[in-house]
Amino acid sequence: MRWRHHQGVTDKRASATPREPPVVAAGRLSTPRRLVLAMGVILLIFIGWETLTTFVAYTGDAYVRSDLVAFSSQVTGHVTAVHVHDNQQVKKGDLLASIDPVPFTLAVDACKAELAAANAQAQADSDSIAAAQDASSAAVAARSLADVNQQRIARLVTDQTASMQELDTANEVLRRARADADAADAVVARAQRMLAMHNAAIDQAQSQLATAEWRLSQTQLYVPVDGTINNLTVRVGDTAVASEPLIGIVDADAFRIIANFKQSYIRQFQVGGTAWVWLDSNPWHFYRARIAGVARGISRTRTPDGLLPYVSPTTDWIRLQRRFPVTLFLVERPPDGLLFMGADARVAIFP
Repeated sequence: MRWRHHQGVTDKRASATPREPPVVAAGRLSTPRRLVLAMGVILLIFIGWETLTTFVAYTGDAYVRSDLVAFSSQVTGHVTAVHVHDNQQVKKGDLLASIDPVPFTLAVDACKAELAAANAQAQADSDSIAAAQDASSAAVAARSLADVNQQRIARLVTDQTASMQELDTANEVLRRARADADAADAVVARAQRMLAMHNAAIDQAQSQLATAEWRLSQTQLYVPVDGTINNLTVRVGDTAVASEPLIGIVDADAFRIIANFKQSYIRQFQVGGTAWVWLDSNPWHFYRARIAGVARGISRTRTPDGLLPYVSPTTDWIRLQRRFPVTLFLVERPPDGLLFMGADARVAIFP
């Protein structure tokens, strides 16, 4: 019993002895220290990013752009031949398609016939004028003779060597001669007016003939610019409608880069400055470009007229700072010269 009591006292003393703190494993940091270190790293990254973006303007919101020529026919007619295929590279002046020329040829023939009829009528008017002028000359001569006779007989009546009846006869002859001369002049004037009217008809017929010949020439459709046929859908037998897009051509000489930069960058850009472009269609190479212009305005809402560019301020549900389009022209191009309208790009500028 005494041994058990002594053992119990010993156990109480052992339990009252304070425990030593746990030893932290070598190489590991406590949680507060890890939080401080993480915040420091984030702060350093933020400072580094702000410093970098002060000297480098970068955007991944850029793309390749060109002009899509919506080529349309100037006349309406059935397509009889298509001389190109989809995605074909073409040169200005190449033949694109042909429209049935028969209706237009017939229109040209009809206009030629109208012009010939107008010319014949004008020639007849010229002959009528010549005849009327001859008749007028004769009537004027007769009037002059009647006038001389009337004056002579009037003097004889004064000298009492001619009767009043003779004078009355001379006056009547003179009156008729004057009336005939006036009538002949009226015939000449009317013939001249007819000639003027038919000359106007000739001009109109010539204009109609020129229009018909031009329409006939428009049955052969030629490439307006160097480029590439895009999404060709026209087929033989289709109807080409005047002024409605028929074939799309991506202009080979209008390629440019549109880069949307944050508004905090654009004031530093200078027209003619250098930019570096990464093309996603030809990656792992930066191409030198020239700043051609900076947009002076954007639309904050989508508008149907599109007179101001609209740049969406959100991406993947994240609100972005407003961005303005900057137009760049490539000084260097990929070795094969191929660019793709709508392809993504990335741009860096060192202001």
